[in-house]
Amino acid sequence: MKSKQLITLFIVSTSILSLHAQHLPYQNPSLSAEQRAEDLCSRLTLEEKCKLMQNGSPAIKRLNIPAFEWWSEALHGTARNGFATVFPNTTGMAASWNDQLLLQIFSAIGNESRIKNTLARKSGNIKRYQGLSIWTPNINIFRDPRWGRGQETYGEDPYLTGKMGLAVVEGLQGPKNSKYYKLLACAKHFAVHSGPEYLRHSFNIENLPARDLWETYLPAFKTLIQEGNVAEVMCAYHSMDGLPCCGSNKYLQQILRQDLGFKGMVVSDCGAIGDFWIQGRHEVAQDAAQASAQAVLAGTDVECGANYDKLPEAVKRGEISEEKINVSVKRLLKARFKLGDFDSDNMVEWTQLPESLIACSKHKQLAYQMAQESMTLLKNNGILPLQKNARIAVMGANANDSIMLWGNYNGYPTKTISILEGLQNKSKHISYIPGCGLTKNEFIDSRFSQFKTPDGKVGMRATYWNNTKMNGTPATTMDITEPINLSNGGATVFAPGVNLEHFSAKYEGTFHANKSEDIHLKLSSDDLARIIIDGDTIINSWKARERVNVSDKIVHVEANKDYKIQIDYVQNDAAAIIQFDLGPLVKMTEKELLQKVGDAQVVIYVGGISPRLEGEEMKVNELGFKGGDRTTIELPQSQRDMIALLHNSGKKVIFVNCSGGAIALEPESRNADAILQAWYGGEMGGQAVADVLFGDYNPNGKLPVTFYKNDSQLPDYNDYTMKGRTYRYLHQAPLYPFGYGLSYTTFAYDNAKYDRRKGNLSLEVTNTGKCEGTTTIQVYIRRTADINGPIKTLKAFQKVSLQANEKKRVTINLPRERFEGWDETTNTMRIVPGKYEIMVGQHSDDPDMKKLIIYLK
Repeated sequence: MKSKQLITLFIVSTSILSLHAQHLPYQNPSLSAEQRAEDLCSRLTLEEKCKLMQNGSPAIKRLNIPAFEWWSEALHGTARNGFATVFPNTTGMAASWNDQLLLQIFSAIGNESRIKNTLARKSGNIKRYQGLSIWTPNINIFRDPRWGRGQETYGEDPYLTGKMGLAVVEGLQGPKNSKYYKLLACAKHFAVHSGPEYLRHSFNIENLPARDLWETYLPAFKTLIQEGNVAEVMCAYHSMDGLPCCGSNKYLQQILRQDLGFKGMVVSDCGAIGDFWIQGRHEVAQDAAQASAQAVLAGTDVECGANYDKLPEAVKRGEISEEKINVSVKRLLKARFKLGDFDSDNMVEWTQLPESLIACSKHKQLAYQMAQESMTLLKNNGILPLQKNARIAVMGANANDSIMLWGNYNGYPTKTISILEGLQNKSKHISYIPGCGLTKNEFIDSRFSQFKTPDGKVGMRATYWNNTKMNGTPATTMDITEPINLSNGGATVFAPGVNLEHFSAKYEGTFHANKSEDIHLKLSSDDLARIIIDGDTIINSWKARERVNVSDKIVHVEANKDYKIQIDYVQNDAAAIIQFDLGPLVKMTEKELLQKVGDAQVVIYVGGISPRLEGEEMKVNELGFKGGDRTTIELPQSQRDMIALLHNSGKKVIFVNCSGGAIALEPESRNADAILQAWYGGEMGGQAVADVLFGDYNPNGKLPVTFYKNDSQLPDYNDYTMKGRTYRYLHQAPLYPFGYGLSYTTFAYDNAKYDRRKGNLSLEVTNTGKCEGTTTIQVYIRRTADINGPIKTLKAFQKVSLQANEKKRVTINLPRERFEGWDETTNTMRIVPGKYEIMVGQHSDDPDMKKLIIYLK
């Protein structure tokens, strides 16, 4: 009897071992992603499912499910994850009107991001920003230049935005015929988001005309969904018609999934589900459990946040069923299977990419090319290009600011060429006058580069703890080589592995004084901060739990002496901000400034604004901008006065404007001899500016946004209707129109013809100037009977490069479906039979626009 029991036990044990030796269906790579997701979902507990539905998804060891981080960024380069290639900001890249170059760039960005994930997986610890789900592109329409996050978009036009967005998606996700996605791209923010930043957690858009929704705000999403097969869509913070976007059945179920046909995954913006119930925000739910149920029922599959922890409670209360939760879980699991997240690395081609590609010379060359193509020349009275033997003075707060070039949502380049450095690379006849800031004609001449870390490197050593006591094992340490400028705006952590809130930090370094002088300490913080020099507390705001802003504290340093400087910081809750720099305060009179300029023949004034002044959910700054949004688009008065002073003194002035969007430059269009819109040019931006100014590169950038004359041309910022907005509905003359940009040569367009049968437009293009150049042919259409519709709408474009005096016949694809527009009789988007005007020109307000009339049945 005993032997029979042993035999039975042996058989059972062998069967169990045999079962575990076999692949379960979800572990079988020969099955489809849908089949694997279905099987795995059936094996999960409710609590496990809810954990997987949050951005920091933990590993589930019993099923061999690896940890997964849904939140990573790559707006214009792999972001917030160490060294990476930094390309121009997004509106700058849109100014290239080169979607094929953008495809190459995002293929490179995708490679860098994938490699960093592979390295993180091998380390066994995947942190935020190290994942395979990339929350870009931002394809919202830049409807108003005051929006601080407009710099993240591809401009104000639906068609241009869609074309550029397609390139981003393909570059990140990889070729459509690949077995595995390289990464998951994410179209955001659905729907119609474009500010206001300071109200975004409570703002409600009501009664938006259906025409504006379908003809302006949704086309780019439709393009990326139906043509690009984008894997993710992110829902926005605000409400539409009284319901938060992440909880709106109308927008997520009816419009996104039914009307647009989206089959992928919806992710929430960070903290958006909390906005459902937190007092003073949308307040459509009583608590986190109810808010989570509302979001999942509407179709939000993954939350950036922690409210979905309460989904099991919502199930117990009967507010949502587990079957409804399964719908979302299967979507997110399917996406992970399509990434190869459960398969061995030797099966997934993207895991074989070499680490040497990160910030490699080839990628830097792409950044350089895009920076060149982004440069947009707005005015030139003949002063450009400059002679390299000319005596030139360089001024302006952005001239020697490398961080400004990085834009926002940025990575960290291995080297940045500032605009000053780029100019000095071209000419030895350049003097630099650091005589003014962005908002005042005074500035702190930074001495931060005189810091050494405890182990002798340049900069300060930063140590972070995920507690408010500055004790225990640090979360991370890192070196900071530029003036400290950190905030948690836009849910940005100070460093990988550091909490968003409730953390502390110590910054320490040895400051070596090169000469005896008075040094101003500049400290700005939100919550507790203090500066200690050689053991003495010099600035102490350790008891206050409020914003600290000190710029008038002066210490005297002696030449060749070392000073140990320590900054302590504690963040309690809500906003986290720490900014620090030190150096002598420089303030010169107008007479002193002109004396510094001396006999310079030309002054290059590099001004504008900065990502420190415009961006996502920022504090009110020195210009009074609210939440990162601008309250005015006028150039800061101090810069305006300086340019006028230089002009009135008889100097030739070249104004280089750095900004993420349109600046009102009406006085500068009179006082400057040339204006170059340089955007935020990335790590190679300074070299590209110099190339254009000295004629080593012929500019061909075109504005992706309208440059208005002044604030008076702007409608109410909070009004989302398109009346009076962008080139499509602006009935006043702008300062510089959408699609505008000068070259050092000239072009002529002639003999335009449209072949309705082939869906092609052809025309002759001639370079009528004296040097090689590139023009961007822009094709607009208008349905003549549509009196309430856009003045014109971009429907095609093509870049063409020609030698001097070269002529070429160019054919541009303009198929019948491009004539789709809003039909007021049926309240639908369709091709309405009738008379259409085709307009071909070099910008949207081109007086030499070639016009054709066609009739569609």
